[in-house]
Amino acid sequence: MAHGGEDRPATWAEELLDQLRPAGRDVRKVVAWLADAAHGTACLLDGAGALLAGDPVPLADGLLDGLLAGRLASAALQDQDRHVHAVRVGRPHAPPAGILAVARATPFDRQAAEMLGRTAGVIDLLLRAHETRAAGRRLEQAASALRLAILQLLMVEDTVSARRVAAGLWPGLLDTDTATVYVVETHPDERDRLTAECLAATDRQALVVRCPAVDGHVIVVAPAETAGGALRSLVGERPHTFLGGSTRHTLAQTATAYGQAVSALVLARVRPDGTAVYAERTHPERLMDPEVLRVWSGLLLRPLDTLPHHIRAELVATTRLGLEFTAVSVARVLGVSRNTVRARMERVERLLGTDFSHLSVRAAVHLALNTEAALGPAPATPAAPVAGAVRLGDLLNGPALRTWAHELLGRLAVDTRDVRGTLRAWIAAGGNAERAAHLLGVHAQTVREHVRSVEPVLERRLLTVGSDLYEVVLAHLCVGDLAPPALGGHE
Repeated sequence: MAHGGEDRPATWAEELLDQLRPAGRDVRKVVAWLADAAHGTACLLDGAGALLAGDPVPLADGLLDGLLAGRLASAALQDQDRHVHAVRVGRPHAPPAGILAVARATPFDRQAAEMLGRTAGVIDLLLRAHETRAAGRRLEQAASALRLAILQLLMVEDTVSARRVAAGLWPGLLDTDTATVYVVETHPDERDRLTAECLAATDRQALVVRCPAVDGHVIVVAPAETAGGALRSLVGERPHTFLGGSTRHTLAQTATAYGQAVSALVLARVRPDGTAVYAERTHPERLMDPEVLRVWSGLLLRPLDTLPHHIRAELVATTRLGLEFTAVSVARVLGVSRNTVRARMERVERLLGTDFSHLSVRAAVHLALNTEAALGPAPATPAAPVAGAVRLGDLLNGPALRTWAHELLGRLAVDTRDVRGTLRAWIAAGGNAERAAHLLGVHAQTVREHVRSVEPVLERRLLTVGSDLYEVVLAHLCVGDLAPPALGGHE
């Protein structure tokens, strides 16, 4: 600071105030500054008497107890050739934040005593600011954990509990029947900042969750139609950030919508604007008679109806996710162990009399579970005209569906290699390249290359489990390239 046109040394009070600048605000530095300014040693003890900063200053037990108990606000003593002053840090009539003590060889004058008292005030401000920040972090961590819990409830179709949890902290958030799910992808180091920006962009009117399965993903369940535009604008401003969105679904279909959003990310990564929405292409189930499809699904899943409602819902939700993603990812999304995911799916296998190691079985059960989620449970007594048409073969024999299947697989004819034969063998081998290679008499890498090469031709992901792969499996079943799956008597 300039005075009379000449520089002058800063006073101790100015130096102390500098400790409150954004570059400072470190209690340890403040204690070190006090020791230097007072020409002695200084220490800061916490509310229990443990050393927080500085070098230990010996204090008599009675003196320390009096300061910590609040009976004394300050104390001074002389120990041989050492002069010690100690003050209580914190507000009056409140538990102490700590004790600040200074020891030096010369007696304390008024300036040294004032310096100690003012420094205690600065440290109290810093400790309270730190506690406020810590409390804010704890609050955000608790809110983040609650948002994840709500998502996990939606994933297992427990919308009643999800609404109940959300209503306490975010009234009105889930007062809706439908929502769109978005997945925003960025570098894992940027995810916390992106999460905060997603919350701000959606005006906190969406469920924003750090994905527990993929470190760089943020999941957004958005009831409002406007959320998509806000998220697209956000992604457009950030390099190497991508957005995949689902079509609109009921809250009970959050798991399906999540799968669509992840699938859309594949396309978003190659789009100039980094965004994509799940394509509304022709799906095979839309070419089936909905009433017959519903009855067939109900009969296939009927063994699950013997379970208590909450157990059935838990098994169904876990299996739907387990047919879409790996057991590791499902475990992280649901907040359970991998062994729990596998145990639930194995129980469903036993009840349905099926074997999920066969892709055709997985495709059929996936179709039934998604049909139930979209159309609701089948009636206990089906109408007479459809009562007999309950075989998967009947569903797959419709002319529209067969036309779709022939068109889809016919795209592979442009490749001079027998990629269709490779794909058929790979599906029959449960997606195992080594087993398919053994059947075909080729190298496993050849199988992988053939399967990878047909993905853009079919416009579907095949090397990861999920809806895209199951559609291709159903196409093979439609045209007779695969044997019908064993479905406990409902083939």
